[in-house]
Amino acid sequence: MNKRVVIFATTYFPLVGGAEIAMKEITDRLPGWGFDLVCAKIRPDLAESERIGNVTVHRCGFGSANDKYLLPVLGVWRALRLGKRRDIGCIWSLMASYGGFAALVYAWLRPGTKLLLTLQEGDPLEHYAKRVGKLGFLHRKIFQRADAVHAISRFLADWATKMGFKGKPEVVPNGVDIAKFTRSISPDKRTELREGFGFTEDDVVLVTASRLSLKNGVDDLIRALSYLPSNHKVLIAGEGEDADKLRVLVEQKGLKERVVFLGKRSHDELPGILQSADVFVRASLSEGLGNSFLEAMASGLPIVGTPVGGIPDFLRDGETGVFCKPRNPESIARAVEFLTSEKDMHDRIIRNGLALVKERYSWVTIAESIEKQLLRLLES
Repeated sequence: MNKRVVIFATTYFPLVGGAEIAMKEITDRLPGWGFDLVCAKIRPDLAESERIGNVTVHRCGFGSANDKYLLPVLGVWRALRLGKRRDIGCIWSLMASYGGFAALVYAWLRPGTKLLLTLQEGDPLEHYAKRVGKLGFLHRKIFQRADAVHAISRFLADWATKMGFKGKPEVVPNGVDIAKFTRSISPDKRTELREGFGFTEDDVVLVTASRLSLKNGVDDLIRALSYLPSNHKVLIAGEGEDADKLRVLVEQKGLKERVVFLGKRSHDELPGILQSADVFVRASLSEGLGNSFLEAMASGLPIVGTPVGGIPDFLRDGETGVFCKPRNPESIARAVEFLTSEKDMHDRIIRNGLALVKERYSWVTIAESIEKQLLRLLES
């Protein structure tokens, strides 16, 4: 059996989000496979070709943001050249985006090729419909041409069916590096981190780790402080297009002493950042799944989230977390107060969340599930 796979993605390391991290976590755990990943170059300082983990990355374009629009042409040309050098078992599209269009064109040119489509989309689905505009019929063709669909949540699996996929999508969630996030920091280290961020042990620290964009509801978390006692503080890890707006909001609300922006932090720093806090909050307006929630669970934090997208796959209200309402800062405050005042509930949610992550969200188990799906695709 030919275990050589060409992956089409819009970007790859070091330009990463949850989807790219998930792809690396999975492919690193499949040593018996060969992976070539074709993506847009985007930045002029990035190499045209390099080895990252178990993937050989091939970047196409001229080093600008417009490279993603050229991917269905330049990316397909690069993939066809790869096919001349070695046999390709199947192709794999990381999301139904620019890489998905490239995978579709390749599959049209090589009609016997099997195509696996992975859905990791986290923005509102209306966003994708608006972005493709008059090319919506071609966007649907990605789903219709796919031979198999891997969705990270039931929400995205339903989307695949609505978009025209004829089979049954397989739901395999993203995972967590269990060893990394469950490794507890010492009490002294926790105190050191809190003091470094400007917090005391008497403060109740609400942490969020996400892209600073509207869909992640960071503005609502900041506004929630107006409904909470003054010892409640917010710690924000991440960067994004709304960073300046959020800083202005903090100034306008007079919350400068209660909100700390950490900016972009490495994945290795996240366990310590999470464990230095008391409650994880992400009031998402949309979510494909929400890896940050799972990482917070593994770190031993109770979580507050909204019942949108793929979040209900793992968040059970009062069991593995507490729901708040989207676009409702007061609802966030009430959820936080409930968690911090009901100790038995607080402790049970932490235990249940940790048990759930260990049982269902290990990258080892997830990689095994994806390998089985790839094997079924090749055997078919």
